[in-house]
Amino acid sequence: MADKMALAKAINESLRRALESDPKVLIMGEDVGKLGGVFRVTDGLQKDFGESRVIDTPLAESGIVGTAIGLALRGYRPVVEIQFDGFVFPAYDQIVTQLAKMHARSLGKVKLPVVVRIPYGGGIGAVEHHSESPEALFAHVAGLKIVSPSNASDAYWMMQQAIQSDDPVIFFEPKRRYWDKGEVNAEAIPGPLHKAQVVREGTDLTLAAYGPMVKLCQEVADAAAEEGKNLEVLDLRSVSPLDFDSIQASVEKTRRLVVVHEAPVFFGSGAEIAARITERCFYHLEAPVLRVGGYHAPYPPARLEEEYLPNLDRVLDAVDRSLAY
Repeated sequence: MADKMALAKAINESLRRALESDPKVLIMGEDVGKLGGVFRVTDGLQKDFGESRVIDTPLAESGIVGTAIGLALRGYRPVVEIQFDGFVFPAYDQIVTQLAKMHARSLGKVKLPVVVRIPYGGGIGAVEHHSESPEALFAHVAGLKIVSPSNASDAYWMMQQAIQSDDPVIFFEPKRRYWDKGEVNAEAIPGPLHKAQVVREGTDLTLAAYGPMVKLCQEVADAAAEEGKNLEVLDLRSVSPLDFDSIQASVEKTRRLVVVHEAPVFFGSGAEIAARITERCFYHLEAPVLRVGGYHAPYPPARLEEEYLPNLDRVLDAVDRSLAY
């Protein structure tokens, strides 16, 4: 039976299930225990599983990830929380030079099953360092899996799969969608972690997005339908690896592609998608692949963030420009 719950609650239930199923699963991070996290994603877990499994850490991101690496070397499966996206950079060295490299460095003998949870993206009116979208910085590093759910069901199942993975996973949680509710069937059989999903069928153009922008793309498709345009919405779900086969299949049908993400367009994940799909679908495309995202500028103060973030009008403008070719 499916239950309706918020995306944040779905992650909480997924973490609870993992803690119940495997005594080697640990949760670590700033304020994840008694407070239950600043977004209450880990609410109640320390009370039910104890301070030795749900661990409040000092404010030291590098130490949090470094400790998780050591625990993983001893057979544990740590799930660490970086409280906000902009706080991850003190831990970047540990993630890219140790966590991502150990498997290759040991010629495959060492596995580091660590999940790094990062609430990311804007739209919540936060101050500096609380609304970043740094996924491309991690996707450029071999040895890391990068995923981002857009809905409660995916949040639940993708977290289960991330914890079960023997490879390190950077789990980007779209914080502006934490309170969006959806159906979660805890008895379902999930699809592959890195498989994209068509969430709306269409024939005229493909909108590809992940995390917080999937809902926006669905709203764009609704608005376009009122003008007689039939848009397909593809939820990428995974940034590394990218499911290029599913993107290609959609583009070969619609012959047009617009990629949407909150992160800056400049050197963003959309650039890699555009390049690969242009190579793969050159004789199918009827328009260049277009991208909509943040600007190549520091994330602005809260009062200006709606001007910075992709919105309905900006994505619809890209749709119109593509269809005009």
